[in-house]
Amino acid sequence: MRIVSFLPSATETLYELGLGRQLVGVTHECKYPPAARKKPQVIHPSFDPARMTGKEIDSKIVELVRSGGDIYLVDEKALKEADPELIVAQGLCEVCSPFTKEIGRAVSVLGGKPDVLVLDPHDLDDVLVSIMDVAEKVGRVKEGRKLVSSLQKRIDAVRAMKVKGSRPKVACIEWVDPPFTAGHWVPQMVEYAGGINGLSVAGEQSRRTDLEEIAKFDPDIIVMMPCGFGVERTLEEMKTLKGNEKWESLRAVKQKIVYAVESGAYFSKPSPRTVVGLEILAKIIHPEAARKIRVPKGSYKKVK
Repeated sequence: MRIVSFLPSATETLYELGLGRQLVGVTHECKYPPAARKKPQVIHPSFDPARMTGKEIDSKIVELVRSGGDIYLVDEKALKEADPELIVAQGLCEVCSPFTKEIGRAVSVLGGKPDVLVLDPHDLDDVLVSIMDVAEKVGRVKEGRKLVSSLQKRIDAVRAMKVKGSRPKVACIEWVDPPFTAGHWVPQMVEYAGGINGLSVAGEQSRRTDLEEIAKFDPDIIVMMPCGFGVERTLEEMKTLKGNEKWESLRAVKQKIVYAVESGAYFSKPSPRTVVGLEILAKIIHPEAARKIRVPKGSYKKVK
C-alpha cells in the first residue's frame, strides 16, 4: 500500500508499525524518525516560520485564517508522483497540520482515488485509539496492539507513582507571545503526572490567555511548551518576558520553578512519543517519585 501522511504523528505511528517503506509522501513537519526527512514532501507551509518570531507567526496565522488564505500548500506535482492509495490526515486543528481544505484539494488533484483516514484525538486515550485506527487501516493490527500495550503500561506506571505531599498546581503554556494555555491531551497529562491542571480543560482546544489569568491560578510550576518548538527556541522566545512585571511577579517565576520542554517532539503532536511527554511532566512535577523513569537527555530544562 502506498501511503501519504499529512500528519507528523501519523508518520511516527506508521514507522512504529513497520511501514516506513510504504510511506511515499510526508509534510515539512515530518522529522521523526530521521528517515522521514528523506521522504518526498507533498505539503509545505505558505510562509517560513523559522524566520519569524512567535508573535509574527501568530499574527500571520490570524491574518490567513481571517482572510481564508492558505496556511499550507499542496505540492500537486509531488503528490501526483507519490500516487497514494491512502492519505492519513487530521481533523483536530487547522493551524497545527494540513486540515480539511488541504485534504479536499489533495483528493481532487488525485481524481478522488485515494482512501482517506482522518484522525481526531483529544486526549491520551484517543491517541491510543488513533494508533489502532491506523493499524487496522493498514493491516497491522498485531503490531498496533503490541505498541498500544507498551504505551499503556508506561502511562499506568506514571499514574501509579507513589507521590508524597500535595499535588502542585501546574500551568502549561503553549505559546509565549501572545500566551496560550495548552489544551487537548496536556491537561490530562498534568493530572496523570500528579499535578493540578487549572487553566485548560482536558480534551478542549488550546486557547489564548493572559498573565492576569495565569496569576489568578497562581501555579506552583510553569511548563513552557510552545507548539512545535524545542527547548532552545522556547528559551529564545522567553526573552520577550524579561522585564515584564506581571510575568516576574508570578510565584513560580520568583521561585524559579519554570521549565522549558521539547514540545515539538513530545507534546504538540498526538503520537506515540506523547507518552514521553507524560513521563517528562512526571519528572518535573514529582522528581523524587519519578526518579526511576528515564526520559531523553535534553528533553526538558529548568529556566534560570
